[in-house]
Amino acid sequence: MSVELEAIRDFLAEHDPFAHLPADTLSAVPHMMTMSYVRRGTHIIEVGAVNDCLWVIRSGAVDVLDNQGILLDRREAGRSFGYSTLVGAPESEYTMIAVEDSLLLSLPKADFQRIAERSPEFLRSYAGQSARIHAAALQLHSAGQGGVGSARNSDVLRTSLGQFAIPNPASTAPTTTIQEAARSMGERNVSSLLVIGEEGELLGIITDRDMRRCVADGTDITQPVETIMARNLTTATSDTLVFEAMLMLTEKMIHHLPVVDEGQVTGIIASADIMRLLQNDPIYLTADLSNRRTPEEMRSVFDSAQAVAGRFLERGASASEVTGLLTVVADAMARRLLTLAEEELGPPPVPYAFVVLGSQGRKELGFASDQDNALVLDDSYDESAHGSYFSALAEYVCRGLADAGQALCPGDMMATNPQWRMTESQWKSTFYQWITAPEPDALLHSQTFFDMRPIHGEARLAESVHAQAVASAQGSPRLHAHLAGLAAHREPPLGIFRGLVVERSGDYRNTLNIKKGGSHAIVQCGRLFAIVEGKESLPTVARLRAAAGTAAVSERSAEDLINAFQFLTAVTLKHQAAQLRAGEEPDYHINPNSLSKMDRETLRDAFHIIKSMQSALALKFPVRSV
Repeated sequence: MSVELEAIRDFLAEHDPFAHLPADTLSAVPHMMTMSYVRRGTHIIEVGAVNDCLWVIRSGAVDVLDNQGILLDRREAGRSFGYSTLVGAPESEYTMIAVEDSLLLSLPKADFQRIAERSPEFLRSYAGQSARIHAAALQLHSAGQGGVGSARNSDVLRTSLGQFAIPNPASTAPTTTIQEAARSMGERNVSSLLVIGEEGELLGIITDRDMRRCVADGTDITQPVETIMARNLTTATSDTLVFEAMLMLTEKMIHHLPVVDEGQVTGIIASADIMRLLQNDPIYLTADLSNRRTPEEMRSVFDSAQAVAGRFLERGASASEVTGLLTVVADAMARRLLTLAEEELGPPPVPYAFVVLGSQGRKELGFASDQDNALVLDDSYDESAHGSYFSALAEYVCRGLADAGQALCPGDMMATNPQWRMTESQWKSTFYQWITAPEPDALLHSQTFFDMRPIHGEARLAESVHAQAVASAQGSPRLHAHLAGLAAHREPPLGIFRGLVVERSGDYRNTLNIKKGGSHAIVQCGRLFAIVEGKESLPTVARLRAAAGTAAVSERSAEDLINAFQFLTAVTLKHQAAQLRAGEEPDYHINPNSLSKMDRETLRDAFHIIKSMQSALALKFPVRSV
């Protein structure tokens, strides 16, 4: 067998259902196949066309659309298409379009049938997949018509991992050799092994990618797996919801999520498992940025993410789920641009962290949010030697984000501003000045930069800055008073008799600004309470929960603010999603008459909660006017 055919056999052996074929059958398959190259945008199979091949994607990606152009699935390397015509009618019910330049392997129908005769499981696998994609099409149509598909997808998102994570996941001891672990993975047909300590504690994980890396690097396979395993793993619990797990996997750019309850491993979930649950929904496309190389290409992903987020609102997703989704996509887009910038400019001359701020830093990105970001540079940074590199990197990323759909910050709080490219020590000194001398400009900056979150590079640089800033701010009553003043600065738009006060003239006549008069005050409260209690939490709800029951805020008041914040955010997102569908720029100006009677009453209640908290702040802190 030639080297090329061996490579195809090895490739097929990594993917179902070929992985389960007998060795002799698998070795024969590459001889039956033809490889072809198709450019992005090529229609490989049209609805109604006769297809007599099984297609396997060697590299690239292919979209599957139904006869109405609705996207049913996106398939990547290792997956197949065209099999519905081999197990059913010869005319295709679907259109297959290459969405990336792709290499395809085709297996003629006659050879497919011969393999199926020898391996009934092979045939059953494709027959089952054909049935599932058909069901997905029906489900998407019913979802679009407000039918049961919508409820099913919403149910899946709110399924806890304990209901479907793989129990008793494959594991090994840290002293197991790499060779033994590889053999065990092959025998168990798994893509990962958890490394478990003597007392059942999770120590790390090794994956098939680690094994391939060992082979490529010539690693001594008699070494114990603890020398190559990944440590400090992100984990979930059995109560973690599918939606939350999906965001964790995407944000951390990992493929396996161990489930740990009370210190013991109880299961594991892989990104592929979640994708199979959700493949009838385009949400999994939103993180598909790894092969995009220009902001223009990324724009379609960003637009898709906003459309998907709007659909999830319609299906009953919570405000935090939607803002979490939008944040994950924006983070991924920035990471991709940073990777491309480093490819073009070369490796960074000193370590750095790219941080996001404001709503993105809090993981509360909305449809109308712009970009806020900065750079934290290692103390070895020298402006004369390294300044031009990081100036070019910041320009590449921030302009790229703008071209991809995330607007530039009108206040210039971006890494392109030299003021926001500082070393770790300079950032700590700057925060100290803001905290000890909180003048108006310092307050403006601190309320944004206290929401600092690293998304690329050396996270420790930004984490060190943020930790010290919170610790210093905790002991600054003067700063607390100024932040309380910010929270109380703008009262909610309530009249004397709890009526909603709207603009009487101008472009926003008959509307109220739900951010300035509402959600912004709660964000400020969350930041204030977290600082007072020395909590490093970033999302507003997490901050309020962390501070609940302390001297800063009672449990009842914190819960009231959380409920008000979630309602205001949901109303805002629905308003902005409707504007996007209408081709309008999203904003925060809502006409109360566009809301239902119940929502108007709830809006009044939310504003009343904010007004009561603002009154309480004036008693608890010597509130300063801002």
